[in-house]
Amino acid sequence: MSEVPNGPLWESRIPPSPPNPVTWGTWRAIRRGVPIVLMILICMMLMLATRAVEAVLVGKRRPWSSVFPRFVSRNALRLMGMRLTVKGQPMAHHGAVVANHSTWLDIFVLNAVQRIFFVSKAEVANWPGIGTMAKATGTVFINRDRKEAAEQKRLFEERLHMGHKLLFFPEGTSSDSLRVLPFKPTLFAAFFTPELREEVWIQPVTARYVAPEGEDVRFYGWWGEMEFGPSLVQVLKARPQGRVEVIFHDPIAVKDVKDRKEMAARCEAAVRSGLPEIPAAYVDV
Repeated sequence: MSEVPNGPLWESRIPPSPPNPVTWGTWRAIRRGVPIVLMILICMMLMLATRAVEAVLVGKRRPWSSVFPRFVSRNALRLMGMRLTVKGQPMAHHGAVVANHSTWLDIFVLNAVQRIFFVSKAEVANWPGIGTMAKATGTVFINRDRKEAAEQKRLFEERLHMGHKLLFFPEGTSSDSLRVLPFKPTLFAAFFTPELREEVWIQPVTARYVAPEGEDVRFYGWWGEMEFGPSLVQVLKARPQGRVEVIFHDPIAVKDVKDRKEMAARCEAAVRSGLPEIPAAYVDV
């Protein structure tokens, strides 16, 4: 609902399978899609009304309006027919969450399992529709520019001290759902400032997608020049539907890690451990 690939698009030498040409799933897509859109619109209005009350009573903390993204996400997955399972527990510590980025579905999946606020590139705030939803749900917008590192740190510190868990995708772009791309250490730097280092933890999370029976194993992946519309329709049409498993790994105390590069490497290794080995036919060389 509030995040998109944040860097250069990842490409694969193995092209995606062409969409299934059958049209008998059109009614199913409509039957699933219309209730999801209506639910999002109704909850957006309720959330904005709740935010107006929060602004007066509690400022930016969002203790009540933040329940709407999770409600929408859990029910959107149910309406799609997609089964969600969870291993492990969200950390109780003060801090941030990092995850692999496979698809636009990540927003629903990761919102469904805990109360989080996404970190996104600043341009998203001005995108029609998506930008409005991103701002309404409390997304933290940043410019990935070293000159703005101090402001980025200030934003993170402010939100973390409100009790918000920030979630970002260190890969910087989405992939085919089979692999974890190298984690960029840039965003980890803010957590190593003296104001945050001693109190912040970071929890790696893996989202593992399992394609519907008989479909390309990369069915839920969203990468390269793939367009959102066809991908959305493909998912809404799917029968049987696939499933997704979210794995919460052990959180890592920032104070116990030497620097941002080591933190990026440790989080990347943890997230990758939650995915199975890539089938030989899909290994890029």
